Amino acid sequence: MSLVRFLDGEAVLQLCNARPGETKLGQVVQCMGNFADYAEAYAAGCRFALVGVPEQVGPTANCGKGGAQLGWSAFLRTFLNLQANSCLSGENILLLGEVICDDLPATTELGELRTQCEEIDRRLVSALKPVFAAGLTPLVIGGGHNNAYGIIRACSESGGQPLAVVNLDPHSDFRPLEGRHSGNPFRYAYQHGYLSHYAVLGLHEQKNSADALQALREAGFPWFSIQQICWRRELSFEQALTTLCDYLLASGKPLGLELDVDAISELPSSAMTFAGVNLNDALYYVHHIASQANTQYLHLAEGAPERHPAGIEAGNRVVGQALSELVCTFIKARSEWPQHR
Repeated sequence: MSLVRFLDGEAVLQLCNARPGETKLGQVVQCMGNFADYAEAYAAGCRFALVGVPEQVGPTANCGKGGAQLGWSAFLRTFLNLQANSCLSGENILLLGEVICDDLPATTELGELRTQCEEIDRRLVSALKPVFAAGLTPLVIGGGHNNAYGIIRACSESGGQPLAVVNLDPHSDFRPLEGRHSGNPFRYAYQHGYLSHYAVLGLHEQKNSADALQALREAGFPWFSIQQICWRRELSFEQALTTLCDYLLASGKPLGLELDVDAISELPSSAMTFAGVNLNDALYYVHHIASQANTQYLHLAEGAPERHPAGIEAGNRVVGQALSELVCTFIKARSEWPQHR
């Protein structure tokens, strides 16, 4: 069966609120129906591929809360209605569609959930490898942070080498190899040889197990905590980011850019926090890493509109705007590089 549910132009325009005298991004982004394959899309000028993963299997398999399956739809409703202009024309964006996840049977049994998480891994790898191979840069949106494993593996197998990845996240997601879920994608990627260098920014000192912290130390993977940066003021956010970026760049490996929106204060997510970084710092983080020459992808995980205390409508607005701003920031930073113009 097809692993991706492609969005066609008509469906995109239905999500776009046209206004006389203006052009919205939804009116100019490309859809796969216009092309025979990804190589043709690249030849036509597409450089970025938007891919949704509407699932909540990974977080629930990690004994967490659901809701992450709605992040992709919240993003689309906001992003497609932003203005297309000289700052961001949208013409080099391929709106691919979503990895199919809604055919997985509903279950609350932990073992079954972790087996389903492995199936999502398989689908994501198969869906993304040809995207990477065509030279497109995927921006993967929605679902749990479990999907980092599939993205890293697809990129690593496509390029024939492991990745160096940075993650803005209160959780290191380096839990034991106990079956796949949102708490251990990076440990599995490291164990399987797809991840050679890993750094965590904004880690919360009391939201990571002793085992996870010890495993990071043994692997030689650095991190700076939110306590160090924001509460004890031992160094600035920018100093911590620059130090971790230098570590990643010294590896000479392709870079992966991860952001769990759990890191952002008061943003509805699978593990919503009131003690995180602000959205402006998250946007600067994305801009800084996206500006590096060898950055391969952006992954925005765990946005869960239904977790907003005022209800899902408010959650859709907040999550949709935050994800859209993060995506725009990434595309603008990457577009400075010749291969993305």
